[in-house]
Amino acid sequence: MRRQRTVAPETEPATTDTEKADEPSGDKPYIAVVSKGFQHQFWQAVYAGSQAAADEYGVEITFEGPPSETDVAIQTQMLNSALAKNPVAVAFAALSTEAVTDQLEQALADKIPVIGFDSGVPDAPAGSIHATASTNNNNAGGIGADHLYEAVKDKLAEGTTDSPIRIAVISQDAISESITGRTQGFVDRIVELVKEGGIETVAVVGHDKFATGAEADATVLIDVGVAADTNPPAVKTATEALLNKENVVGIFGSNEAAAKGILDATNNGVDLEDMGVIAVGFDAGAPQKAAVAEGYFLGSVTQDPFQIGYKAVELAYKAYKGETVEDVDTGAKFYDKDNMEDEDIAFLLYD
Repeated sequence: MRRQRTVAPETEPATTDTEKADEPSGDKPYIAVVSKGFQHQFWQAVYAGSQAAADEYGVEITFEGPPSETDVAIQTQMLNSALAKNPVAVAFAALSTEAVTDQLEQALADKIPVIGFDSGVPDAPAGSIHATASTNNNNAGGIGADHLYEAVKDKLAEGTTDSPIRIAVISQDAISESITGRTQGFVDRIVELVKEGGIETVAVVGHDKFATGAEADATVLIDVGVAADTNPPAVKTATEALLNKENVVGIFGSNEAAAKGILDATNNGVDLEDMGVIAVGFDAGAPQKAAVAEGYFLGSVTQDPFQIGYKAVELAYKAYKGETVEDVDTGAKFYDKDNMEDEDIAFLLYD
């Protein structure tokens, strides 16, 4: 398979909840692609990859997603509508597996292969998901930890039990498998690095899902903040709460929305230097790319959204043809102001 370079669709993909998905023509095998949302430009790059694979393999796709990643009911209806069009396969990134269990069981009974992508379809009925195309989110979060640790490690020895040094983590939610995977991957790796650096008195605080260690004895705290909901004001508020704590030397945002929360809380990143905080983000988008280019962010971790879309449709096509398919790691890379124009990075950085 040749490496595709296009990362932005020439036309806007249908649809939102107020638009009807294009009907398949019936001239080619039809694969339905149902994503998690449209509020992030990430999904536009996923769409571009999906369409490139459709062109490569001679299939027709529809690409849909709700306007927000909290719109479970809308996504469920989109999946219902897609299945009603008799696709040969479905690529699906679930907001809630529980909400679509009946649909997945029906697809299994009807022998319609379903491929998970992005965060996939966790805890799906046995046999209903043939494979998943996604970033290994734990590894990707660990990449962020590697780079942030190098930038702040010299400050960590200054911590005491009365005045611990704090590394903050802002997470859009504690539900999505992709978000929690990155957060957990960052937390696990940063704790490992701190201990390898000779500091055993480290604890993870802020949210019960990730908490480890004894806070009272810690000289370094990894402080995880989770927004009340996924809307930008809530993410900004959660970020401000973290940054207002004492001795924060670094912060990691685990997706585009979390990185935007850091920017919203710091005058688009301008205030980070005065605060003495090193920031690392995740994903891309114009505001985050600008912060990296200006040096306000140390850098960010990017998935390969084009390959997520491409591989989802490729796996769906192969499953439809009766081939054995298995999970695919679509990869992640770190970009900063020095490498973000490099060929192998630039085409991953959607606006």
